[in-house]
Amino acid sequence: MSNRTRSIVGFAAASMLLTSCDGLKEALTAHVDVVAKAGSQELSVTRLADMLGNAKLQIPVTRENAAIIADLWTGYQQIAFAAAHGDSLNDKKAIDIAATPITNTSKLRQFMEGVVKSYKADSGSEAAYNQAAGGLLAARHILLMYPPAATATQKDSVRKRAEAIRAQVTSANFTDMAKKHSGDPAVAQNAGNYGVFARTDMVPEFSNATAALKPGEISAPVASQYGYHIIQRLPYAEVKDQFAQRYSQAAMGSADSAYMAKLDSNAKFVIKDNAPTLAKDAARDPQKHWNDNAALVTYKGGELTVAEFLDWVGMIPPGQRVMQQIPGAPDSVLKPFMRGMAEREVLLQRADSAKITITAEERNSLYTEFQTLVSQLWQALNVDPKSLADSAKSTAERERVAAARVEADLDRVLSGQMQPVPVPVPIKKILNQKYEASINQAGLDRAFERAQKVRATADSARTANQPKSEVPLPGGVPTAPPTATQPPASTQPPPAAAPKKP
Repeated sequence: MSNRTRSIVGFAAASMLLTSCDGLKEALTAHVDVVAKAGSQELSVTRLADMLGNAKLQIPVTRENAAIIADLWTGYQQIAFAAAHGDSLNDKKAIDIAATPITNTSKLRQFMEGVVKSYKADSGSEAAYNQAAGGLLAARHILLMYPPAATATQKDSVRKRAEAIRAQVTSANFTDMAKKHSGDPAVAQNAGNYGVFARTDMVPEFSNATAALKPGEISAPVASQYGYHIIQRLPYAEVKDQFAQRYSQAAMGSADSAYMAKLDSNAKFVIKDNAPTLAKDAARDPQKHWNDNAALVTYKGGELTVAEFLDWVGMIPPGQRVMQQIPGAPDSVLKPFMRGMAEREVLLQRADSAKITITAEERNSLYTEFQTLVSQLWQALNVDPKSLADSAKSTAERERVAAARVEADLDRVLSGQMQPVPVPVPIKKILNQKYEASINQAGLDRAFERAQKVRATADSARTANQPKSEVPLPGGVPTAPPTATQPPASTQPPPAAAPKKP
């Protein structure tokens, strides 16, 4: 414990002013009035609490949202500070380092394209079609549907009708009979013709009956949960091209699965016991862990570090909100997700061994795009260096003007008058290297607590000011829709399965 800490505790005990745990906490955190620093500016607890608590957008008052606003504030202030100094961040070495996830993704894509090209393409043959190779079938049907909540008597009646229709059906009149009798909702578009499909796409009764037929044959009525089907397995000549395409895709998928299975077997992945905790901590505060070399997953010849994990996750489209979902994801979902990121590292090693790299043209294009992004950020936040130079003479004055403008931008964002302008991670990494930026977690906690009180006060005032009605409003007051935390993208369990096609 430092001397300063001892003096604070000693003073608190001696003064006898603290009579409860809440009082102790309040006294010991009273000096924590700054949430974040960036450039020459500070974000106070009061400022953040007011922004979140009074947000006209009525975003939920959560610690996560408080952190998002604080992170947005630091990025805005850093880019404003750079603009005030006329710094376009045009450092190619810094860009190369910050853009490593982008170049790695490009190399990985090139490598996998080469792997796929190495697979032997097989478009299938008539013999393969006849044997339902790859689990592929092709059929059309006439569906006699059960009425809702059908009784045994009603189902038997549908069966008898199906048998009577089957006696009239031939290959020549199948389409006309389907249009006339089928209850399949899609009959108007396809006359009951499903073309080529995977066996697992259909209910088992339908798939099994189709597989039992020879191409061209028509089945007796087949019962399923939907009703009775009269099925014709389509002749090869009618679906030759479609079968070739689907069979080739299935063959490529099988080859890809075999490649990845062999990779997994050779790599011998081991997920560290504390990996889920480390990953969740990193996702809560990514910037703090951008250089974190703690291992999450080990494999033959290397390991996936926290920093590498964050790089790969950062390449997932922001709209999927994977980073925000990781802290609440169960370990059973997070572990295979981390393993998937480790697979990318192994594949990247193979890409490097294959001497795959981005071209000079691609790298120059990256530099150009980077500069374009910086310029767009300046324009969007109204801190273009020329505009600042027109408004202020000295560097210190330009810093103040730029800081004030981005503060006003944040107010407009939280009032719904302006869309938030995110600072891309590669640019944020360079800004962090050049200009001070930090977030005080204790200050963030304090701002969140105050924001809750601010929102409660604002809600009470809004309720008190609403005009009272002597007649109850129809439907009452709608409640906010519930929200749920989803596991990371690409590891999400599938939704409750809808009934398969008949």
